[in-house]
Amino acid sequence: MTDTETRTVRGGLAAKGRSKPPKVLRMSVELPLWRALTGYRILTLVYTLCLVGLSYQKYEHPLGAAAYMGALTVWMVLTWRRTTSAERCTRHFLLADLGFAVGGILLTPLVDSHARIMDGAPTLPSIWTAGAVLGFAIKGGWRWAAVASSAVAVANLVERQELARDTVHNVVLVWVASVAIGYVVEVARASERTLARALQIEAATRERERLARDIHDSVLQVLAMVQRRGAAIGGEAAELGRMAGEQEVALRTLVAGGLVSPPRAAAATVPHPAGEGAADDAVAAAPAAPAPEPAGDGPCDVRALLAPFAGAGVTFSEPGAPVELPAAAAAELAAAVSAALDNVRVHAGDGARAWILVEDEPQAVIVTVRDDGPGIPAGRLADAEREGRLGVALSIRGRLRDLGGAAEWVSVPGQGTEVELTVPKGTAPEGGRRGKARA
Repeated sequence: MTDTETRTVRGGLAAKGRSKPPKVLRMSVELPLWRALTGYRILTLVYTLCLVGLSYQKYEHPLGAAAYMGALTVWMVLTWRRTTSAERCTRHFLLADLGFAVGGILLTPLVDSHARIMDGAPTLPSIWTAGAVLGFAIKGGWRWAAVASSAVAVANLVERQELARDTVHNVVLVWVASVAIGYVVEVARASERTLARALQIEAATRERERLARDIHDSVLQVLAMVQRRGAAIGGEAAELGRMAGEQEVALRTLVAGGLVSPPRAAAATVPHPAGEGAADDAVAAAPAAPAPEPAGDGPCDVRALLAPFAGAGVTFSEPGAPVELPAAAAAELAAAVSAALDNVRVHAGDGARAWILVEDEPQAVIVTVRDDGPGIPAGRLADAEREGRLGVALSIRGRLRDLGGAAEWVSVPGQGTEVELTVPKGTAPEGGRRGKARA
């Protein structure tokens, strides 16, 4: 193995060691509901205190009403934090809270006159009762809400001692509202679990694609080279090359997701004819030496990373001023350019030339890689991706997508290929960021 090959493999393995898995977004649809319930209980307590205070002289036993309101206030002071989260709101607390509400309703006939009750006077806890029922709805869903609201309904009917219209109206309103809220909470929880699972799958897919890019840039190219050189040398080296080709095919299937088996045998890694496409997977020739890695995490001049690609067959054109991107984004852009040049070396022929043009736009950095090869036949890129050849799909398109940028291919058969890579300024590769890749 040559020094270039060794550096390529070590660089890919080092990149895998440094990278961190993308973070998965954590969220909770319940937290705002618990906060709203806490606010509701506090506001309704204040309203109930004012209501009882204004009607204090009308009670038959005003001291009994005052004693209940004092106990309810103390209960709220001691337990208001219980409704700020699902963990703090236990079943025992919910039962005790509902007991205060039902007890206040049943206590109303003992402290108020029958005439006032029949005239539609509110119960002692009044609308505060709904907070206890809503706690059941948020904690346990619509079934818990139905049980709690039914208990409140029975208590209201016992307190009124008849099926008055306003009582039935209030009972039905509380029952329907609590059950509806409980059902919405259950749907929200299911949606949250689905979203969390989708985010985990997306993060895992992004990490898999990143690893596949590293493997494509190192291991796959070396395996293809071993197969080709072994076939050229013959003898025992030919058998070694055949085994390397088989491992390359298996590894390609793995990094492609394991869903599609490449239709070609190990010989699939033999170089394509020059006319078959200038942007297919570059695995049949020695990879270009990797561009120098930027130091630190600060801004990096893209020109310094792309200048080493210039040579006898590659012309590099750059602006006169520095073209800066975050170091990680600049490194990914340079790797994508390297992959594009590898495709040119393999498929455009020995005599083909390539041009690299760097443009510094106000909102983005644009790098164009153009060659004078035979061009890409229609549908060749899609066929290559289906066959598990991921040079374009991951080493170029995947990198630009993770940067929030885009990769465009323009090719006319017989007139060469042009790849335009666009990276927005101020971006860095993140598994959670999504970009649009065009091809």
